[in-house]
Order: sequence, then C-alpha cells, then structure tokens
Amino acid sequence: MDIYVIRHGQTDANLRHELQGRRDVPLNEQGREQARRVRALLDERGILFDRVYSSPLGRAVETARIVAGGNVPVKTDDRLLEMDYGPYEGMDLRKLVPEVVTFFSDFARNPAPAGMEQLSSVTARAGRFIEDVARSSGERVLVSTHAILMKGILEYLTPGSRGGYWSKFIGNCAVYQCVWRDGAFSVPVEVADAERG
Repeated sequence: MDIYVIRHGQTDANLRHELQGRRDVPLNEQGREQARRVRALLDERGILFDRVYSSPLGRAVETARIVAGGNVPVKTDDRLLEMDYGPYEGMDLRKLVPEVVTFFSDFARNPAPAGMEQLSSVTARAGRFIEDVARSSGERVLVSTHAILMKGILEYLTPGSRGGYWSKFIGNCAVYQCVWRDGAFSVPVEVADAERG
C-alpha cells in the first residue's frame, strides 16, 4: 500500500500568518491552484487513489477532492483534525506571546502551553489513524490534513527522527509518500510541494 499525505492548500488565514488550527477556514484561489498542480503532477505519474481520507475541515476536504480527481469519495476522520491551539487559536504568528515563543523554539523538548494540545497527543491520534489505514484494503491512499497533524504522522512513521519533523517547514500542498509492505512502514519521502514548485 502507498500512503500519500498532503497538507491542505493555502487559505487567507495562512496569508495573514494566523494559527488557524480547528477554525473552518476555506481554501483561497491560490490554495485551489496548488491542489490542481499536485493533481497534474500525480496525473503525469499515473497515480490514482483507491481511498481518500480527510480532516473534516473544509480546506482539507476541498484539497482532497481536487487532488483525488473527484473519482473517489472523501471519508472524513476527526483524528486528522489540526492540533487544538485552545486559547491561542487565531494568534498572529508575528506577535506571539512568550509561552508560545518558548514552545515554538524547541517543539521536541518544550511542552505546549496550558490549554493547547500536547504534541504527544497529536502523534498518538495520528498513529492510531495510520494503523487503521494500514489494516484496510486498497493500493493507494490519500490523506489530506494540516501541518502539525501531518508532522505527527511523519513522527509516528519515523520514530528515529527524535522530533525532527516538528521544526520542519511543510508548505501548503506538500505531499509525502510512505509505503506499507510486509507489516512495516517505509521512511516517508517528500514527493511534491506546490508552494516551492
């Protein structure tokens, strides 16, 4: 089984540098174009999906529909929701409060501030989702989600990363591929990034 994990396309909240978390912010036109570029790249490679999963938030669902090409129904799963930022939801990333600056300075070692979901929780729910996907049928699976949840998936799939994915930049519509064979996952590989071209 090949599992492709994609971050949703751009939103206006991304442009405003906001922590958008679980707010249901729609894609903007640039985000739709990013998803169309990924679909074109997949078409060039002859990649079609047997199953498609998405966070229930509209920006992830719309990204999934565009990238899947409309041929496979999108099944939503709450485990693919973005990290819960609690009272920090909507905060301007250019004007962070001290406790968030501390957390962002070393995600792997500093706990999230009070009221924000801990990264261990993000990784655990991402892992439960991925394990369920691996036990189901299908040769190619698309998973559409959000930056931090995507990093949680990558952390789960790469235990030796020691938190290395938490600080990695993952652009809008970046795609990673992982292979599930003989009861084990391969190390995820980035196969597309619509933001960087």
